[in-house]
Amino acid sequence: MSFATDIEIAQNATMLAPAELAEKAGILLEYMEPYGANKAKIKTRFLKDPATVARPDGKLILVTAVTPTPPGEGKTTTTVGLGDALRHIGKKSVIALREPSLGPVFGMKGGAAGGGYAQVVPMEDINLHFTGDFHAISAANNLLAALLDNHIHQGNTLGLDVRRVTWRRTLDMNDRQLRNVTDGLGGRLDGVPREDGFDITPASEVMATLCLAESFEDLKERLARIVVGYTREGVPVTAGQLKAAGAMAALLKHALKPNLVQTLEQTPAFVHGGPFANIAHGCNSLIATRMALKLGDYVVTEAGFGADLGAEKFLDIKCRTAGLVPDAVVIVATVRALKYHGGVPKDQLEQENLEALEAGIPNLRRHVDNIAHVFGLPCVVALNRFPADTEAELALVEAHCCDDLGVTVCRSEVWEQGGAGGVALAEEVVRICEKPNDFHYAYELDEPISAKLNNLARKIYRASGAHLTPAAEKQARQLTELGFDHLPICVAKTQYSFSDDPLLRGAPDDFTITVREIKVSAGAGFLVAFTGSIMTMPGLPKTPNAEKISITPDGVISGLF
Repeated sequence: MSFATDIEIAQNATMLAPAELAEKAGILLEYMEPYGANKAKIKTRFLKDPATVARPDGKLILVTAVTPTPPGEGKTTTTVGLGDALRHIGKKSVIALREPSLGPVFGMKGGAAGGGYAQVVPMEDINLHFTGDFHAISAANNLLAALLDNHIHQGNTLGLDVRRVTWRRTLDMNDRQLRNVTDGLGGRLDGVPREDGFDITPASEVMATLCLAESFEDLKERLARIVVGYTREGVPVTAGQLKAAGAMAALLKHALKPNLVQTLEQTPAFVHGGPFANIAHGCNSLIATRMALKLGDYVVTEAGFGADLGAEKFLDIKCRTAGLVPDAVVIVATVRALKYHGGVPKDQLEQENLEALEAGIPNLRRHVDNIAHVFGLPCVVALNRFPADTEAELALVEAHCCDDLGVTVCRSEVWEQGGAGGVALAEEVVRICEKPNDFHYAYELDEPISAKLNNLARKIYRASGAHLTPAAEKQARQLTELGFDHLPICVAKTQYSFSDDPLLRGAPDDFTITVREIKVSAGAGFLVAFTGSIMTMPGLPKTPNAEKISITPDGVISGLF
């Protein structure tokens, strides 16, 4: 059986014009700024309108997943399909997603617009330049880098130690060649030579800061707090001291405004912000979430990668920062992902293998247990169905969820059927949104840095603990002395395992999480703990997706997905 590709489906979509979409969402036209024929930005002052303030917030539903596998689990597809399915059963739903990064689009993972008949559109725009938010974030990040190096070149009155500059440049592309560079080479007028490097834009602190800012005023204050390096005496130097915050905020004027688009079924969707969940906090912007909560009775949002990364950070960082309490969590799983965690090679996942499936189910069990018992939230498993799944395999997962995990499982067929394929899931989500909610965090802010890390390692990853290298221990002491120890922890860790070793599939035991570095993201408001061999600038695979992408003479993009 042959299926239309994602891009073919998206290119045949019937879309509402921005004004029609805004009206459907409940947004007055005075707050809408059209960006072309099918997308718009919403002014942040919409949230200050007395009518908006008076509206009650809708129910907040978080979509997360089992530990990611190379074939993908369909988390965004499920999120979009669930938003459409809620409309099928008469509920006013709004979706809130992250923007895709060009790095994965041209690299290996692909975009983040959903798939099949559960997509947000215009898919090509969303997966490529969209409204230019990522470019603005890169520019603001690199403006700060330029001002920093200019300050050093012009006399360095703040006393920055060039060996302790922590601010790096950014580029929204997978480019391993730029991970570590030496710049300032040439003559006396070409700057001060020093070791430097590039991060991918979704790993930039500017991205995380924008996504957690509540307003333009809050954004400027957060940008001013960014630490760019230290003096020889260990005193932090900030963007505010470099007088960079105002100009950076000016570059981000439009990027702070959420982007409004729609699904194939014309459900309103905010697609805004895009921090990676394996490096940063992995959630869409707080402003977009707040807008969605004022517009929908049910808001479906997602957090990147598995529940040990995106969901944990959504709950421990974003919800704590914003005072949000989710009403329900959807954990996406697939038969083939669980077989992969049970040891099946990628090229054999289409074959029925009940033994491997049984061996992989503990990965799902651990994620369910974390959501239900560590965080105290009601949850449901969405079993994203693929054509090769057999009835015996589907039934085995359902039996384990019901009998062992005590959680309902709903088959999801939104990729093939759109919202109609997620009606059972939507009905279950509505039901569990009314269940008692005992939400709590995985750790408390007043705990020492090492205690927070150990709580995450033991409670969420099920490791024996967190081992801090001597360098990380020294950094933890220094950050404590500087008063940053009260901040939440953002763990930078491989997405492919509960551990910091990407080769340990399933639900590993008897391992330790090694923390090699801890740095402060004072603008975003958290500490970043780098574990294992995680990197902030990915590289391209042997056969990048970019090789398949082209454009026809009449301007039609092909090969995107």
